[in-house]
Amino acid sequence: MLPFILRRMIQAVAVMLTVALLAFVLFRYIGDPVTIMLGQDATDQDRIELRQGLGLDRSAPVQFAYFIANAARGDFGLSLRQSQKVSELLSDRLPATVELSVAAAVLALVIGLPLGVYTALRRKGKGSQIILSISLLGVSLPTFLIGILLILVFSVMLGWLPSYGRGEVVKLGWWSTGLLTVDGWKHLVLPAITLSLFQLTLILRLVRSEMLEVLRTDYIKFAHARGLRKRAIHFGHALKNTLVPVITITGLQLGGIIAFAIVTETVFQWPGMGLLFIQAVQFADVPVMAAYLCLIALVFVCINLVVDLLYFVVDPRLRISLGRPGGH
Repeated sequence: MLPFILRRMIQAVAVMLTVALLAFVLFRYIGDPVTIMLGQDATDQDRIELRQGLGLDRSAPVQFAYFIANAARGDFGLSLRQSQKVSELLSDRLPATVELSVAAAVLALVIGLPLGVYTALRRKGKGSQIILSISLLGVSLPTFLIGILLILVFSVMLGWLPSYGRGEVVKLGWWSTGLLTVDGWKHLVLPAITLSLFQLTLILRLVRSEMLEVLRTDYIKFAHARGLRKRAIHFGHALKNTLVPVITITGLQLGGIIAFAIVTETVFQWPGMGLLFIQAVQFADVPVMAAYLCLIALVFVCINLVVDLLYFVVDPRLRISLGRPGGH
């Protein structure tokens, strides 16, 4: 198992270096930060001094080395728009994005997994057909339209839930959370539902298809022939063997939720990193864009590593194959 982990760590470092190179190219060759920060009326001397202060007078390889060293410490310089450290901006917005993403992922998993099992075990029932028909909405409708429809119904027409913002939050050190206030929960409901619908539908259909595939295998038929109870067969054997692809998709989708929460945060004006990134794009705030790119890549790399390790818990065949000489 240790060689497997080391191999994955080396691959993760290679991925992060590649992403850092892309971020560096974005940082170096898109726009002129000196002109953006000083404006058109600055003198040549001011430009030269700022360029030296930012290290832009060095060669590209030296700048990339400094960029890697600073990024490893979480230092991406100053925001060109707000003249504030990018690390501080991201740390202020990170709790909101993590809170929204985790709530959406939990919602998708808690609802999608049981519904997927139900539609597989009752595949010819009317309830299963209704659930599958409704689930098409999660795939067909774009996220921004779902958000707007939820705002229209639950905020404008019914007045039950707020339509924007994060609501009242509580500070726990540098971390802020709305999960400790009623107002925070009310503000979280609509964005979390909007962000979770696509993932919920994906998990539901994946669990259903994998469950149907497993139920057709010989060992399940043999378990029926031995007289095992249906509950033991369905949940002790079939569902357990269904979880490997589900873990993969769920893990990757968690990274996708964090990365693509941009649309949901924009629709609901949720003060997270996605909204910060959209504002950075509008104002060509390259340091913020580069930092966001590196952070999202790090999230994906960490989640992939965790998913790989979870395989050992769920699938004993992988443990056996890696325990053999020459196993991968």
